[in-house]
Amino acid sequence: MERIKMLGSYVDGLTMAETLIEVEKIIQNKIPTQHVVINASKINLMAKDEELRDIINACPLINADGQSIVMAGRFLGHDIPERVAGIDLFTNLVALCAKEGYKPYYFGATQEVVEGVVARHKQQYPELNVAGYRNGYFEESESEQIALDIRESGADILFVAFSSPKKEFWIDRYLQVMNVPFAMGVGGSFDVIAGKTKRAPKWMQKSGLEWFYRLIQEPRRMFGRYIKGNTSFLIKVMKEKRG
Repeated sequence: MERIKMLGSYVDGLTMAETLIEVEKIIQNKIPTQHVVINASKINLMAKDEELRDIINACPLINADGQSIVMAGRFLGHDIPERVAGIDLFTNLVALCAKEGYKPYYFGATQEVVEGVVARHKQQYPELNVAGYRNGYFEESESEQIALDIRESGADILFVAFSSPKKEFWIDRYLQVMNVPFAMGVGGSFDVIAGKTKRAPKWMQKSGLEWFYRLIQEPRRMFGRYIKGNTSFLIKVMKEKRG
């Protein structure tokens, strides 16, 4: 597995198929492992937050979530074969759980949304053995008990649907308590699966315009992240190119 260093982060040059093989190895090894994906926004957050940068770079498996990372990597001379979007990895891992008997735990979003995601996946995969689920609304004082509940569930995979950087910090802090072999943040994926929000058409995903689709959907909330954020990301890429 080739690990690339760029823009203050590491990223593994893996395809989706190769990533699934690595995840299954992690599950079978039963050593608690945090997974992350990086995109332009995450690179910007890491540049401002040393603790976040350390957490991400310590993860044994880091995928290029954004097409921006793939294109920037190639521009900088790195071999990143394809985008491995977090939501696509999430859905592929649910299929893997159903096939191999691994138990997923769903954590995050509203109660209605997380129940909707579990119901949809159970309908899609009747054989899926769900370890458990709960919404993402809690006080910090409850975190320890939530982590213990996840441990008691015997989950093989944990999907955490918080925003960044909350999900990275929370998983890092409670990973050993939960003792889940594979824990990954899935951001807003629960909302998409439950039908609360729509994902960009395939052609926009492949051409690196998924961010623009989200901007159109929520212009006020996403303006800072995508217009200012993408500009900041491009400046970082050009600086690294100049050496």
